[in-house]
Amino acid sequence: MRAVFVGASSTTQATAAMLLQRGHEVVVVECDKEKIDSVSETLDCGYLHGDGSRPLVLREADPEHTERLFCLTNNDQSNILASLVGRTLGFKHVVCKIQDAELIHLCIELGLEDLIIPSQTIGRNLADMFEGQDPGDLSAKIHGDARLFSFVVKQNEAGALRDLALPPHTRVVCLYRANRFTLPDEETDLEAGDEVVLVTDPRGLERLEARWGSIHKDGA
Repeated sequence: MRAVFVGASSTTQATAAMLLQRGHEVVVVECDKEKIDSVSETLDCGYLHGDGSRPLVLREADPEHTERLFCLTNNDQSNILASLVGRTLGFKHVVCKIQDAELIHLCIELGLEDLIIPSQTIGRNLADMFEGQDPGDLSAKIHGDARLFSFVVKQNEAGALRDLALPPHTRVVCLYRANRFTLPDEETDLEAGDEVVLVTDPRGLERLEARWGSIHKDGA
């Protein structure tokens, strides 16, 4: 599969290196030529020199044959703009990194639901470590065909949990309301802004992503 990254940030470099090791094709879009020269010494992939928030540049990255566009610069506004441009150009999936958690709801309103929020992930992991919990416990137990997925409930989706009509082999793990952990049951009523965490299989994941997208909170 093919991945395009906007911004040669440290997150981009770490992710791209893993994808290359797994045999995927990677293209990095970066406006700083000197950074391209530096990164290319250790990251053997394709490069486009230009502003990834400009349609002319992103069109060169071949949206039609790209599985995911990752907007991972160190500037929230640039990532949001590049994500919107990428979606307009027809990239199948667009992932946007933001540092400012106050922008989450704005991104969701704009239709950018595949989000990476490093500050929240790091903060939660450090708080768990402080309390003696291992942040890797759950991810270590999710293997084989099992996949984790999360989405944020919109206003028109509020209502009984049992009315979600989830795909086969999909179950609700938990939900977060105002950052508070809750174990729901079928009688639980969902509210707008709730983050629902599901476990599913690869086929279910495709259907869930087509319906909701997801908020990813792994990565810095």
